[in-house]
Amino acid sequence: MPIDVRRAVAAAPRSTSLTWDHKDVLLYHLGIGAGTPATDPDELRYTLESRLHVLPSFATVAGGGAAQAGGLSAPGIDIDLAAVLHGGQSLTVHRPLPVRGAATLTSRVAAVHDKGKAAVIVLRSEAADADGPLWTGESEIFVKGEGGFGGERGASTRLEAPVRAPDATVERPVREDQALLYRLSGDWNPLHADPEFAKLAGYDRPILHGLCSYGIALKAVVDTALAGDVTRVRAYRTRFAGVAYPGETLRVRMWRETPAPGRIQVAVSAVERDDAPVLADTVLTHG
Repeated sequence: MPIDVRRAVAAAPRSTSLTWDHKDVLLYHLGIGAGTPATDPDELRYTLESRLHVLPSFATVAGGGAAQAGGLSAPGIDIDLAAVLHGGQSLTVHRPLPVRGAATLTSRVAAVHDKGKAAVIVLRSEAADADGPLWTGESEIFVKGEGGFGGERGASTRLEAPVRAPDATVERPVREDQALLYRLSGDWNPLHADPEFAKLAGYDRPILHGLCSYGIALKAVVDTALAGDVTRVRAYRTRFAGVAYPGETLRVRMWRETPAPGRIQVAVSAVERDDAPVLADTVLTHG
């Protein structure tokens, strides 16, 4: 079996050095659709270095997405990229991310779950700089055809959909070249650029990165529900329930959780495909 579960989980954590500056942050923000309209003061917070605030989801690409790249090359992991999909992502922010930074990222395979027809590799990473912890991330990597090895299924994180109307709904268009721009932040999987590779993976054309949809949705919620204040984000998690394609429109629905005023539940769907789900079980925790 290409995944040696015991070896992967027992492997020592890997550490790597990350550095970034305003150019990396600007590129990431453009990759998730910031800058429209280009002269809007609210957008300039994401696109002009003299006013720059860092959206917390930048952590998923800092250093070129080192956590995901390192995890897929960990001992005991030998998989075909055509069988890989991002299943879920969580992020806890310990303090606001700086525009320029240098940090140490420590990552490991925390678990490998058996979903029957697929395996889910759980990659956990922690980033810290000279002043202490910056963020903790967890990625769930879905690998088709690698399940059935008798392992644990893992806990379910499914959320019941709210029965009332959303408190806010916004739509975000995805550019035709959005995936080509986003991949410059470090995710070079040809699934998002090469039509022939996409067909081998079972899609009629390249799909948008799940983490690109993740960033688009976070920005929409921050701008709509948190008055654009990125420093209020404490944690953000999602399950990638379906794919999005460049050129589509994402509908982002938000529900403030009344018993827990610091939480917003989010659902993201593709408008042109009858609201086909893209992100589900999505929660933003804020201060």
